[in-house]
Amino acid sequence: MKKLLLIMLAFTMSYAVNAQIQTPAPSPASKVEQKVGLTDITIEYSRPSVKGRKIFGGLEQFGKIWRTGANARTKITFSDDITFAGQEVKAGTYAIFTKPGEKTWEVYLYTEHQGSGAPQTWDASKVAAKATVEAMPIPFVVETFTIDINNIRSASANLDIMWEQTYITVPFTVPTDAKVSAAIKNIMSGPSFNDYYAAAGYYLSEGKDMTQAKKWIDKAMSMNENPRFWQLRQQALIYAAAGNKKGAIDLAKKSLAAAEKAGNAQYVKMNKASIAEWMK
Repeated sequence: MKKLLLIMLAFTMSYAVNAQIQTPAPSPASKVEQKVGLTDITIEYSRPSVKGRKIFGGLEQFGKIWRTGANARTKITFSDDITFAGQEVKAGTYAIFTKPGEKTWEVYLYTEHQGSGAPQTWDASKVAAKATVEAMPIPFVVETFTIDINNIRSASANLDIMWEQTYITVPFTVPTDAKVSAAIKNIMSGPSFNDYYAAAGYYLSEGKDMTQAKKWIDKAMSMNENPRFWQLRQQALIYAAAGNKKGAIDLAKKSLAAAEKAGNAQYVKMNKASIAEWMK
């Protein structure tokens, strides 16, 4: 009994040591996920509150680089290349830094997005884009710092920042038209080499209509100016399965020559074996 009590006491003490009291974060983390057109945009930031303080021109000094939030650097990620305030920005993740002013703000997309706070040494070469925008007054207090994406259209939107009684917005555009136009061109031009090649390969592996498979592989190869040895072998196998042994042998010889040139012993061996079999 005494031993059991000691075990229970040890367990209780261990639980007390490992237990942690959770309290609300003063600047809770937030994540905004928004699709604009066909482009995915994610913003990760922490949201401090006013709590009766003077923010701009007080807690956050005018003319000084601000991390634009709290805790870790505020990050924005674009899945495509975009245009930010008229400047081209590559797909990727950036830190959002700002320099608040009484009348205007400067908004920066900064390539070094890891870390917390503003860089100790500002590196202009890491500025992917910079926008100077009007600081617009709000007739009420926005208690909790807010970043959002609004005014969403098929190819554009605004990055909005609001806190205390200040609102700023930065326009950006996304390549919706280019992506849709490319997709339309691709679909309307008909199946690609890969489509025909994959369909023929599937028919071969499943033992389906070899006449149709032969039509598809021939179409695929007609779209390929420099067929590789494994593609020529696939065509040879389909020809053989379709009953065209002479055509299969000719193709296997081409695959063999290409495989020898590429130094692929496995395909050399397979092609030699197939040629010998088909010549019987």
